[in-house]
Amino acid sequence: MEIDKIEKKLKVKFKNKDLLIQSITHKSYDRVNNNEKLEFLGDRVLGFVIAKKLLELYPDEKEGILDKKLASLVNKTKCSEVCEFLQLNKIIKTNNFSKKNNIIENKIISDTCEALIGAIYLDQGIKVAEKIVLNLWSDELKNSVITKIDAKTRLQEYSLKKFKTLPVYKLIDAKGPHHKPTFKIQVKIKKCKPEYGFGSSKKIAEQDAANILLKKIDNI
Repeated sequence: MEIDKIEKKLKVKFKNKDLLIQSITHKSYDRVNNNEKLEFLGDRVLGFVIAKKLLELYPDEKEGILDKKLASLVNKTKCSEVCEFLQLNKIIKTNNFSKKNNIIENKIISDTCEALIGAIYLDQGIKVAEKIVLNLWSDELKNSVITKIDAKTRLQEYSLKKFKTLPVYKLIDAKGPHHKPTFKIQVKIKKCKPEYGFGSSKKIAEQDAANILLKKIDNI
């Protein structure tokens, strides 16, 4: 049976086979006994397991960077890859196909991955679910790199946390020829003097201004 192959790849035997079957059943195939609720649960289990592991791997990392790492690890693309590795995409029960070549939509594939995690959790408990998730995500966790937060984002986080308001950017000047302009941007937050940044585009000038203001804040 196809579900036996899934169990073999996962190295686990389901106590309740119906849960495994339900996890690969899309609502277009069965509007009652489908994987929607399992997907809802699995999404939370996956997020919990990966977030917990990131805290272990990067105990000194800032919350903002951990959040970006988490988002990059539990996105739909990665879930689809795991689903295809387990060959769930070949046995998903669905009547919802794309118009070309009867290919199942990527969202359905990724949702099925999360539903399977939900089913594993209900059938085997959190320890087994955690072990399986970490095994399936091992390469991505090993290759996870430090994610740098840009100056504008850092300044925005600081201003929101400190003053509950966003930084205000203002175009002060634009000079130079059309093909090579230079922009001057002002940035201001509460209780700080405005600072100015320069760049060949407004975005670059805003980043420059934010970076300068952040340096001043660090020295206060």
